[in-house]
Amino acid sequence: MARCIGGNKIEIVPYECPAMEPVTCANGKDPVLVYDYYHCCQHYECDCKLGQSHFLQAISGYYNKLYLLIYFDFIVCIYTLHLHTNIIYFCFFQAFKNEDVENLRLPYWKDGVKVMSTNINLVLEILRLNVVVKFGRTGFSINLPYKYFGGNTQGHCGTCSNNQDDDCRLPSGTVAENCGVMADDWLLKKDEGKIGCIPKRTPPPKPCKQNPDSVCELLKDPSGAFAECHSQISPDNFYKGCVFDSCYVHNRAVECTSLETYAAACAEIGICIDWRKYTNICASNCPSGKIYKSCGPADQPSCEDNPNDPVMNYTTEGCYCPEGMKLFSKESNICVKSCGCLDPNGKPREFNETFEYKCQACVCDESTKTVICKPKTCPPTALPKCIYPGFVLVNQTDPSNPCCNVHVCQCQSHACLDINMNCDVGFMPNISVPEGKCCPESTCEPKRVCVLNDVEYQPDSSVPGQKCKNCFCSSSSSSGGLMEIKCEKQQCKETCRRGFEYKKPNSDDCCGTCVQTQCVFIVNGNETLLKEGETWSPPENKCESKTCVKNGETLTVTSKQIICPAFQESNCKNDTIQTAANGCCKICVEKEKACSLVSRTTPINYNGCQSELNMPSCEGSCVTFTKYSEAAGAMEHSCSCCKE
Repeated sequence: MARCIGGNKIEIVPYECPAMEPVTCANGKDPVLVYDYYHCCQHYECDCKLGQSHFLQAISGYYNKLYLLIYFDFIVCIYTLHLHTNIIYFCFFQAFKNEDVENLRLPYWKDGVKVMSTNINLVLEILRLNVVVKFGRTGFSINLPYKYFGGNTQGHCGTCSNNQDDDCRLPSGTVAENCGVMADDWLLKKDEGKIGCIPKRTPPPKPCKQNPDSVCELLKDPSGAFAECHSQISPDNFYKGCVFDSCYVHNRAVECTSLETYAAACAEIGICIDWRKYTNICASNCPSGKIYKSCGPADQPSCEDNPNDPVMNYTTEGCYCPEGMKLFSKESNICVKSCGCLDPNGKPREFNETFEYKCQACVCDESTKTVICKPKTCPPTALPKCIYPGFVLVNQTDPSNPCCNVHVCQCQSHACLDINMNCDVGFMPNISVPEGKCCPESTCEPKRVCVLNDVEYQPDSSVPGQKCKNCFCSSSSSSGGLMEIKCEKQQCKETCRRGFEYKKPNSDDCCGTCVQTQCVFIVNGNETLLKEGETWSPPENKCESKTCVKNGETLTVTSKQIICPAFQESNCKNDTIQTAANGCCKICVEKEKACSLVSRTTPINYNGCQSELNMPSCEGSCVTFTKYSEAAGAMEHSCSCCKE
């Protein structure tokens, strides 16, 4: 060592390095060999790895429902980077610069800070300080070199020391017995202009039964995916955290955090484990065209790589281009076999490759590494003449060359003239567009009807015809036009029903008629005939009668009912009862005539209507006497007259 002793004199003294002592890192990482302040001697130090395990330890004493929004601010030089991720639902990664609303376009590199994305992890590296921050889909981790951060961290992430017993340190400097008590003392205050947190301390969770479908057992499976790493890094603590998540977190995907963290720890010592293929809920789900790698460069190779640019010397799992391919650019996320250009549709093109884009002839220019396009030229075309009505000359795309236009005769209905829709009786208009033409044409086609004197008749219907002939509209057409009218000689019916006689036609008539000659009526279901003026009575009842009467040209039957006068056999002399001449009423020779009821037939005329009525009357002797009444002591008289 050189030491200034004054008088512009320097004293050179030997600098002896202390013996290097082995160090065991409490976090399981291998110790790193670092130089001392004078960059002369080396010794072992344990870099710090902070991550989600510290948060789980801090919240395990007051756990209720785990909804963590991890929020980090990295103040680098004159600007601030914000990295956000939702560790429960791992829906998105976000990186903001200062207070900008829009996300940073990744990869981002400025002032010694680099931010990369592998589709699974978001990685930030501060090159000068060797700080690496990794955000996974379900967790995060921070690697800090001890020489810069030893004893300089506190809060939920714990302290950067080779001693995990002081991770639950309070702001006062004392160490809490329970990390759950410590957690509420490191809450972000709202008055600091941040999001702010609300303390919610609850009793420690009770022991629970692990989910039978939990993926946690993969960590300790002696023949499983992680078996190769068991001898180097114990999976016990990771298993405990996984079981905790399986018990108390409703989202099964959070169990992947412990497996992801253990796989990352194994990768740091050179053991790469392709563990995601053993489970469905932790699958990589790489986009199309990308493959999953458990250990790959955070800074993926691309066509834009510059050997002078700083390289992020950090490996992580992610979605990478297949072997033999690289990213076209850091931002494109498109894998190509050879570097060239991207056309406007985002399709890779090789140098000097020619292609067509929106009617332009394009080429991937190797000197400028850009796509250069020139408009395509179209050959001259002749103008056609439109002959038929309705065709109009229009400009349209050439079917054989979509990039060029041609003039064609195009049918446009508004250019057509009105057509005549009138047809003769029995015909209807038929509108059609002939092949090769534009405008509709009308023709009159016959209907399925007959026409007579400008009147249409339907098939099988009657049609007025010649005298003594029956005409009808047939359902056939011999000429293919209107239906034909056919006529037949009228057949006269000369058979008449009972009571009528057939009368031959006059010279002006086609057929004779049936003329009525007798009255017809039904008796007990049988037809009975009566000539004009003839009367008929049923044998069992002579009081009724029917008479055939002529009324104009019609013969009709009139009925008559005889009403007999009152008849008392007690007034008759023996063997004198007999039927009257009308065959209906009974008469006899009466005993002494006393006062009795007598009925006589009396004619009645009223307004030309004549009828006969049985009018009752009283006839006979009445009792008349004069005698002495002893009771009255005088003569009694009895005189009466016969009354109705």
